[in-house]
Amino acid sequence: ITRVRIFKISAHAVSRAAAASRYIRNWPLLRLRSILFNLSLYVTAIVTGLVATPFLFGPRKGAVFVITHLSRFSLWLLKVTAGTRYEIRGEIPSGATLVAAKHQSMWDTIVLVAALNDPAIVLKSELLWIPYYGWFSKKAGMIAIDRGSGSSAIRRLIAQGKAALAAARPIVIFPEGSRMTPDAAPDYKPGVAALYRQLGVACVPVAVNSGLYWPRRRFLRKPGTIVLEFLPAIPAGLDRTTFMATLETTIETATARLVAEGRRELGES
Repeated sequence: ITRVRIFKISAHAVSRAAAASRYIRNWPLLRLRSILFNLSLYVTAIVTGLVATPFLFGPRKGAVFVITHLSRFSLWLLKVTAGTRYEIRGEIPSGATLVAAKHQSMWDTIVLVAALNDPAIVLKSELLWIPYYGWFSKKAGMIAIDRGSGSSAIRRLIAQGKAALAAARPIVIFPEGSRMTPDAAPDYKPGVAALYRQLGVACVPVAVNSGLYWPRRRFLRKPGTIVLEFLPAIPAGLDRTTFMATLETTIETATARLVAEGRRELGES
């Protein structure tokens, strides 16, 4: 038994060493492709913002058109420059529903805008001050909240959520409020429970492994396939404690599975 155990440990160590060696050899190319993607993305965003400025003064649907197509183009750009593809699993929700997603990367926001039909994404109010990104987000009817204003922020969140549902738009919220690294301990905030209880709709959990390929606060973009999975909906009407426990367990279990899958692809496990 001891020999078998030693062999398994040694094989695992050899696998990690081989993966590290490949990473070191490919580092110049990874760096070059990541720089190319980031530069291309920023230039595209700036040019699109300038060209599409008139849409800021027209109907809301114009801004929705701009950010939707910019998001889809960004995903294509990520694929052709950095070699980072994506796969969506599960049934994509539509209409008046609540979507609660794990948040590991800026990629999550991009793909949800591209995949969903006119989503109302909950974001930090300070993001609205970013030129063009913030302006188009506001025009498109995203839900901005000031997390420092306490209960009044929750009231505004619910009011804007009801308006979005009345327009048959899916509401997207990141329950932890900010991007988390793949190994970070979960930190779910009360905003998602307030929306779920007050709006009286089902909640669709979402798991991702995007933080492995588009790491938080790093410029490197790794080639491979990011997976986003829409999980079975949590029905409306649960009490707050049961809902939060169900949501966290569902998202974290599926995310751990996707992260393990991603690490096998990247040779990191």
